[in-house]
Amino acid sequence: MQMTVSRTICLGFLVLISVGTLLLLLPWATTSGEWNNFLVALFTSTSAVCVTGLVVVDTGTHFSTFGEAVIVLLIQLGGLGYMTANTFLLLLLGRRLGLRDRLAIQQSMDSTALAGGQPLIFSIIAATLVIELTGLFCLYPVFIRDYSPAYSLWLSLFHSVSAFNNAGFSLFADNIIGYAVNPVVNAVITALIILGGIGYQVIMEFVTWLRNRLQGNRCRGLFSLNFKIVTSTTVALLVIGTLALLVTEFQNPATLGSFAPHENLLVAWFQSVVTRTAGFNSIDIGAMSDASLFIMIALMFIGASPGGTGGGIKTTTFRILLACTSMALQGKEEVLCYRRQIPPTRVVKAIAVVVGSSLAVVAATALVSFTNPAIDFIEILFEAVSAFATVGLSAGITADLSDFGQYIIIFIMYLGRVGVLLFMGALLGDPKPSSIQYPEEELLIG
Repeated sequence: MQMTVSRTICLGFLVLISVGTLLLLLPWATTSGEWNNFLVALFTSTSAVCVTGLVVVDTGTHFSTFGEAVIVLLIQLGGLGYMTANTFLLLLLGRRLGLRDRLAIQQSMDSTALAGGQPLIFSIIAATLVIELTGLFCLYPVFIRDYSPAYSLWLSLFHSVSAFNNAGFSLFADNIIGYAVNPVVNAVITALIILGGIGYQVIMEFVTWLRNRLQGNRCRGLFSLNFKIVTSTTVALLVIGTLALLVTEFQNPATLGSFAPHENLLVAWFQSVVTRTAGFNSIDIGAMSDASLFIMIALMFIGASPGGTGGGIKTTTFRILLACTSMALQGKEEVLCYRRQIPPTRVVKAIAVVVGSSLAVVAATALVSFTNPAIDFIEILFEAVSAFATVGLSAGITADLSDFGQYIIIFIMYLGRVGVLLFMGALLGDPKPSSIQYPEEELLIG
């Protein structure tokens, strides 16, 4: 079997998950000093590598410092992506990148340009370190009030890495509920999540624009279509999510209703941010209304942006489908966005991503529901979408799922991280070009 780029990426993630599972199985990885349960180790390793955040045990009490260090390392490698991390190590060893390496990086980052050279890789690593260290220094003054200096430093590092990589892992038993109204924790974690979710290309493009502006070079300050779509869609979804959660949970005494009126906006904003990409929570998700859960399912399914550390169908895919609908209602054939025409290949790919993702979520929900009939359907659907979109939010049912149900969640987390199209490409191999052109024929739509 030929080792194609898609197969290399899928196999790379499987190797990371396998190594992580073996390390988390060791007695040194648990606080009890005993060998870990295989399913717990596999589930945790998959959730960390796929930067999801779903857990079947309490991370802070079940795992030792060694186990927590393994988890945060898996989160970092999973967030960077197998090809980026692997290429960085090869560059450190002095290897030059060939065309195959550039194609692999391009495909793993969902980029349309062959910009996989040494400057790109090192800039990604540098940006990651700068942002995560900034998050660490901002969180440390908050945690030092409640914990020892050494443990506060570890808490700051763990949560900074987890937030930027959109993983949602927390060492607190109640996640971030204890800091629900702390302005610093809310600001830092949401900023890290947004930066990690919008993608490296957007961050670098903004840095380049800012540098040109400071140098007085205004003629080179135009933003790309990708930048405009990602930023505008992200802002719109964050605002819509915040307002929707305010409306549906304002009078719920188990969630927003328990906070003062001036604190509701802060809590709703935090939950809106984490819903789309990372699995932190500052309120009890299981106590939320069905309307709120359904809104969050929609936000999770859309997810983050291409090249980012989050999952979902991506903001660009969602925006292309909206543009398709708008153009169809206007009776136009071309798909336009910001006075630019979207290539037909991109439109077809967007449709394929949505259809494939929807089928994966439906299949996972059906299988988990069949083996867990006592759990409410909305909670299982919420869990399946959260796993596929690598969000990590849960209504509190993850540990209650049957073994088969947990294996389904493991697979759907992996599928969501590598991507439906990439996974199918790994199974079927690269498409073969065809010189046959078939005749067109009209059919009824709608």
